[in-house]
Amino acid sequence: MSTEQSQSYYTSQDQRRVLRIAFGACTGFFISKFMAWPNGVFFAVYPMLLLGMLPKFDSLIAFEFVAGVIINVVEIYLLQMFFFDHPLLMMAAVFGILILHFRQMASGKHFMMWASGIVTLSVLLHFSSYNSAAINNMVVSAFLATGLSVISAAVLYWLIPESEAPTPPPSLNLSDSQLNHRTIMGAVLATLSFVAFQLLDLRDSLSAQVATVLVLFPMTFQGSLEGSVKRARGVALGCAIGIATQLLMYDLIRFLPLVTLAMFIAVMITARLHLIERSGSGMGFGALTTIGILFGQYLSPKSDMLYSSFYRFTSVVVALTVLMVLAFLLDHFLNRFALTRNA
Repeated sequence: MSTEQSQSYYTSQDQRRVLRIAFGACTGFFISKFMAWPNGVFFAVYPMLLLGMLPKFDSLIAFEFVAGVIINVVEIYLLQMFFFDHPLLMMAAVFGILILHFRQMASGKHFMMWASGIVTLSVLLHFSSYNSAAINNMVVSAFLATGLSVISAAVLYWLIPESEAPTPPPSLNLSDSQLNHRTIMGAVLATLSFVAFQLLDLRDSLSAQVATVLVLFPMTFQGSLEGSVKRARGVALGCAIGIATQLLMYDLIRFLPLVTLAMFIAVMITARLHLIERSGSGMGFGALTTIGILFGQYLSPKSDMLYSSFYRFTSVVVALTVLMVLAFLLDHFLNRFALTRNA
C-alpha cells in the first residue's frame, strides 16, 4: 500500500482509537510511577493490549481481560506449588496449560481472555521462576494493572466514543486438522521459548520473551514468519524512539510529567502506525509494546537506555530467528500427518 493510500485509510475512527490507546497507556504509566509501584511494565503494556488488540470494548471484553489474569494467577500458583522443584514435570505442565490456551484461541472462543492470558502467563512464569518470593508482588501488580486498565478503558470509551460500529473480524471455519495444527504449533513453540529462556538464564530479556509469544498468535508458520519480520522492525523503531527520548530529555527525565508527555507522543506515533497497518501484531504493534516495555520497565535517570535498547533489539532478533527455524521444522513435520495438516 502506498503512503497516499495509507494516509487516506487512516479514518476518524482510527484517530479515536489512537487517543484511547495513548491516554490509557500513559494513565497506567503515570499512576504506577507516581505511586512507586513495582513492575511498571504491566501498567504501561496492559492498556495497549486491551485497547489495541480489538477494535471495541464492552462488558464481555472487560470480563475476559480480568478473567484471563485470574486464570493466570491460579495457574502460576499451582505450577509453583506442585512442580517448582521438578523441571521436567514443570515443562510438561506448562505445555498442557498452553495447549488449553492455544486451543481456545484457535477455536475463536473468548480470544481476549486466552490471548492476553498467554502474555501474562509467560511473563509471570518466567520471572517468578528466578525468585519465587517475588511472585506475590508480581501478582498484585498484575491485578492492579488489570483493574486500572479496565477502568481507564471504560472511561475513555465514554469520553471518546465510537462514531460508528466497528467491523467485526471475519470468522474462521477451521477443520479439525487445522485446529490441531495451530494448537500444537503455538503450544510447542511457546513451551520451547520458556525452556530456552530458563536454561540460558535470560531474566533481563523481557522484550524477547514477549516477542516470542506475540508472533505465535497466528498459529501458522507463514503468519508467524511475517509477524516476526514486522516485530523485529517494530522493536527497532521502538528502541530508536526510546533512545531519542532519553537523549532529548537528558536530565529532565527525572520529571514525571515531562516523561509522561514524551511517552504520550511516542505512543501516538506507534499506535497510528499500528492502526494503519491493519495487520494485528505488525510493525506498529511491535513498536507500541516496545515503548510500553522501555518506559514502564527501564526508563529512569539511572538507567542506560542506549545499552538497554541495543540489548532489547539484539535479543529479539536472535530469539525470533531461532523460533522461526523451529517453527519451519515443526510446520513441515505436522503437515506430514492427516490429523495435524494445516490444509
